[in-house]
Amino acid sequence: MIKGKLMESEKLQEQAANNTKEQFAASPDLAIEILGAVMDALTAHTAMSKQALETEKLRADMKDVLLGACKLWEGLRAKATGNDAPTQG
Repeated sequence: MIKGKLMESEKLQEQAANNTKEQFAASPDLAIEILGAVMDALTAHTAMSKQALETEKLRADMKDVLLGACKLWEGLRAKATGNDAPTQG
C-alpha cells in the first residue's frame, strides 16, 4: 500500500527520472511523501478494522477470502508441519 501510494506521486516520478538513486534517497520530498503514505495507510487500516469490528458479515467475508484465495489454512498447515511450500487441499 505504501509503495503504491509513492508510485502515484508525479513529483517522485520526476525526481526518480532526473536524479541518481543516491540523490533521490536524499530528497526531502521523498521523506514527506513517505510520511503521507504511512498516514494514509494508518487511516485506511483503522477504518477497515473499525468496519470489521462492527460488522459480522464483513468478518465472514474476510474469513472466506483468507481461507480461499489467501490459502490461510494451507499456509498454517505447512508451517505446522515444517514444509516450506503450502500443501494442496
